[in-house]
Amino acid sequence: MTGSLQEKNGKFYMVINTKKNGKRKMKWIATGLPVKGNKRKAEQMLRETLQAYETKPKSATPDIPFSDYIRIWLNNVRRRVDEVTYQGYEVLALRHVIPWFEEKGINLADITVEVLQEYVDEKSTNGRRDGKGGLSPRSIRLHKNIVYQTLTEAVKNGLLPTNPCQYVELPKGVRYESHYYTAKQLNELFEAIRDEPLCPLLKITAIYGLRRSEVLGLQWDSIDFDVGMVTIRHTVSKVTKAVAKDKTKNASSYRSFPLTEEARRIFQEAKAKEQENRRLFGRQYQENNYVFKWDNGKPYLPDYITAKFSSLLKQHDLPHIRLHELRHSCASLLINEGFGLKDVQEWMGHADIKMTANIYGHLDVARKQTMAEKLSGSLSGMC
Repeated sequence: MTGSLQEKNGKFYMVINTKKNGKRKMKWIATGLPVKGNKRKAEQMLRETLQAYETKPKSATPDIPFSDYIRIWLNNVRRRVDEVTYQGYEVLALRHVIPWFEEKGINLADITVEVLQEYVDEKSTNGRRDGKGGLSPRSIRLHKNIVYQTLTEAVKNGLLPTNPCQYVELPKGVRYESHYYTAKQLNELFEAIRDEPLCPLLKITAIYGLRRSEVLGLQWDSIDFDVGMVTIRHTVSKVTKAVAKDKTKNASSYRSFPLTEEARRIFQEAKAKEQENRRLFGRQYQENNYVFKWDNGKPYLPDYITAKFSSLLKQHDLPHIRLHELRHSCASLLINEGFGLKDVQEWMGHADIKMTANIYGHLDVARKQTMAEKLSGSLSGMC
């Protein structure tokens, strides 16, 4: 879709190039803006009008290629979700969903339960882009979500009578077995990397069981040395590019912890180091409120932290775990110290205790041992 600005009777008009029945047609639209002093406003109005024409659902028909309608949905959903969520939608749609339906030439009107089931089954068995097998059940659910939302929009706009995606059967989820370090292994890790710049960040991650986005999002307004509390209120996330947000993943993720003696020391040393680096770098120092960053003030990128952690484990010949599994290590330590799943849920910031139980329930050995001993005592001497 293209267009231009034209002047008529001292005012700006938008001229939109459209097609009807294969024939080009020019549509004049009045802006109501006088020519003098309003060129930028008129140009902005033209851009918005062109975008509206390109994404307008009414221009679509059931004969539109389904891949094109997914693109329309992507444009529309961008205004309704945050940037990180949109990045996730866009990556999966452009890498997997759109190419599959585009290659098969399937129109919106051709979408049936059978077609969608074929997509799910194929991606489950041979969906990896490196050719090494199928996608995980969790990934398939994310794919289905994109298709479901796209078709829901088509139903809402009167292009389909019902959404066939609701009847698609997904592969059964595989129980996720988290890996973690014991207290002994954590101490070995921090002893091995004590001189590494990332050691303070990794220690805070393990102490409080933080997500990557949460530890990178720590700012000085999160640390209250007088009250002795640290509050999780900012995040830095990334799918395709880093996005800083003054909010947490969910309401439960907004939580506060007491400053442990070790954490207080780490934050105080980070503050002193920041002040010294500001002096050393002078005008080259990048001002911001983040706690953990490069010496010149530049914030760490999420991918760097993940890659460097893996590299440090390999360098020091330590068992491989993912960065996120420092969080699991914290939870396992809490459970081994006798804290219940409700305590762990609140510490980890889970929205639902079911999630805590699904991930860490099998680690609650102490509680089960107590239950077994009580049962044993109740049944003793019965034979």
